[in-house]
Amino acid sequence: MGLSLEYIDGQTPIEEEEKEGLLIKTISTRGELDEFEQVNIQEAVEWSMKRKFTREQILTEDFILFVHEKMFGSVWEWAGNKRKTNKNIGVDKTQITVEIRKLLDDCRYWIENKTFLPDEIAIRYSHRLVRIHVFPNGNGRHSRLIADILVSNVFDRPVFTWGHSDLSKKGSVRKEYLNAIYKADYDDYDSLINFARK
Repeated sequence: MGLSLEYIDGQTPIEEEEKEGLLIKTISTRGELDEFEQVNIQEAVEWSMKRKFTREQILTEDFILFVHEKMFGSVWEWAGNKRKTNKNIGVDKTQITVEIRKLLDDCRYWIENKTFLPDEIAIRYSHRLVRIHVFPNGNGRHSRLIADILVSNVFDRPVFTWGHSDLSKKGSVRKEYLNAIYKADYDDYDSLINFARK
């Protein structure tokens, strides 16, 4: 039967070979996939809230990969692994490791030098992760949880609200979020920070 997916604005298509990594073979629709992923993601969110992480733990490639595995490991075989294909967004697959290293170095610098306010540091970090597009799928959801972990553990601030909405669903809140992302692509982070704290 196979997995048949429809995509909404801003979602990255999953390649056929990546679909083969689906661990629950009975899933055949976007709705079923979303449901199983959401259960796995909720478990990862709860896991992240029950632990205290140091800045040194958070700002590593291993942690980036581990959080994705926590979020999607019950659904996708490739969860926690960098993508092996190029996508409609993101850096070339051969540049992912280099770009992650640059981002980690930049974030350490921002924190040590108080270059930006805490919320902006977390949002810039999250946004750059999405732009790198480390994984075949789940990059937006992953980057938002990473921002929550960073802002709550490193800066002792509340996690973000992200518009109090499920951003994987079509609608005005998702549209507002995507517009804020596009502005951040041009180094204007105000809308994205405001949206995250809405």
